[in-house]
Amino acid sequence: MRHPMQRFYEFLDRPLYGWGRVVLALAVIPLVLSFGRPLWRIRLEAAQYPKGLYMDIYAHKLDGGNHGQHIKEINTLNHYIGMHKVERAELADLDWIPFALGLLVLLTLRTAAIGNVRALVDLGVMTLYISGFAMARFVYKLYVFGHNLDPTAPIKVKPFTPAIFGSKQVANFTTYSTPQIGTFLVGLFALALFGVLAWHLVGGRLAAAKLERAESAAPSRAPSAAQPL
Repeated sequence: MRHPMQRFYEFLDRPLYGWGRVVLALAVIPLVLSFGRPLWRIRLEAAQYPKGLYMDIYAHKLDGGNHGQHIKEINTLNHYIGMHKVERAELADLDWIPFALGLLVLLTLRTAAIGNVRALVDLGVMTLYISGFAMARFVYKLYVFGHNLDPTAPIKVKPFTPAIFGSKQVANFTTYSTPQIGTFLVGLFALALFGVLAWHLVGGRLAAAKLERAESAAPSRAPSAAQPL
């Protein structure tokens, strides 16, 4: 009887199901579309801004409402509490995101074309790492913006972390932080990827269990005894 780890390694080298390759190829479409869609929106509301101010974070740029005027207004307000100016230069460490998304596109197409279960597992791990690291960097930058305040600012506020998800009250402003269509497109890609991966893992486990039952049911062959002359 083969060792379970040997069977697992053999399973990793199995080719993908044909339908799985098709799903992976189609999953690249929402991932590519996410390049041109906002990933996250930060919105501020107050009595003096009844319609609110917002800025959208893309994989490659920042954009604001009213043709970018909202970002200027937000930076003016941030100046009074000593917060750093919000601009692309301040988020330069996020410039790797477009390259990471491009890498996922290439790896997904490669897996769909010639990959096996092992390549599919690697792609899943890479997707989790990129998504987790991007979110962690986003949270870190928000923390830095809210805690690295200028002590000479006209208005003194207690250091804070802006809303990461949902809403938060800061002075007389309510800030909202919500994912946008770009994030949902990336999520759709991840859902398809891990759906294909889960199906292969379940299918592989069922096939292994079937093989184990077959081997257990097979009669063992003992060496025949010598017949007397």
